[in-house]
Amino acid sequence: MTVIGSDGVGRRIAYYRSVVRPKMTQRQLADRACVALGTIRKIERGERGVTDTTLEAIAQALGVDPALLRADRCPAQGAVRDALPMLSAAIAAYDVPEDGPTRSLRSLRAAVDEAVAWRLGAQYTRIVRTLPELIAELTRAYHRTTGHQRSELAALLVSAYRSADAVAYKHGARDLSARLVELMRWAAPEAEDALLSASVAYVRTETFFAARSYAAGLRALEYALDAAPAPNEPPVTATRGALHMRAAVIAGRARDAAAATTHLREARALADQVTEGVRYGTAFGPDSVRIHEVSVAVSLGDGHVGRALDIAAEWKPSLDLPAERRSGFYIELARAQLWSGLADDAFESLQTARRIAPQHTRQHPWVREDAATLRRLKRADSETLTNFAEWCAAT
Repeated sequence: MTVIGSDGVGRRIAYYRSVVRPKMTQRQLADRACVALGTIRKIERGERGVTDTTLEAIAQALGVDPALLRADRCPAQGAVRDALPMLSAAIAAYDVPEDGPTRSLRSLRAAVDEAVAWRLGAQYTRIVRTLPELIAELTRAYHRTTGHQRSELAALLVSAYRSADAVAYKHGARDLSARLVELMRWAAPEAEDALLSASVAYVRTETFFAARSYAAGLRALEYALDAAPAPNEPPVTATRGALHMRAAVIAGRARDAAAATTHLREARALADQVTEGVRYGTAFGPDSVRIHEVSVAVSLGDGHVGRALDIAAEWKPSLDLPAERRSGFYIELARAQLWSGLADDAFESLQTARRIAPQHTRQHPWVREDAATLRRLKRADSETLTNFAEWCAAT
């Protein structure tokens, strides 16, 4: 594990701790980052270095990108892209794994659960550092096992592939992302779980977004809905609801307002039957549907954008929602505000998205586009806006 020298890192941590809103004490930072208070004190005094993992935890607690704290200012996205070939190598051997040790099923399950939490929290650097070895280990275990355990390992592989895919897709490695989706589709039937297969259909929609093949993506989701079990218990209800949410968004991208409205209506009806929560790796519930309603309004554009502003005027996403989903809400809202002539509000929303999930926000293409537009609109660029645009590589 890389240890970053103490030169300047502690001073930067202390600075960002003092400027976040509200300001944080060392104790509060330690609690939020799950790092010992004594360690925080020593880092800030420059008495010790800090590992990549600890720095990322501190950055997440502060709501800043880890690159802002590093002494060498090495961009986080550069580290992620450098690690993507290792993910490619790990999945290339999906049917011919190398020999090596494997942990117990219980330990593997815990490792996959951790990776899922990182995905939902948009902790992409953690994923790429851990997933290549974890995928290789899961693959070995899967091929060595039979019976019920083999089915569970297949399900764990699907979850691991999905976490890896989140990184590949967000960082523009679309070929790698498509390959991971195909491996999810290969492994899901082995798990013998219809809901898992439905969750893979949800993820597969990424390939249609990437290809801008929205009508085909909508058809694929509707086929998945036809194949999914009837909603007779909360996990099934949530899984079907998530498919309707996804279908509404891609229908919006296809400018099919009627289909988007129908799928949103179905999603709302199902959300009323369950509590908000993460099931099969996807958050679903009343709050998630509201966020997707904003996304649909922005996708449809024109006369629909006002609906996104109306929702934001009376509601904000709960802190209980996954960070990636909350940041997505503010990214979508910023676009609606920008299109409505509310440039200052749009920039504030982008800054909020950054505080919630910096790695997700930095990689989102809409953030770069909108930050560049804001710089052009504001003839006297503020230093804050300029710094933000440079941070997300807006051109």
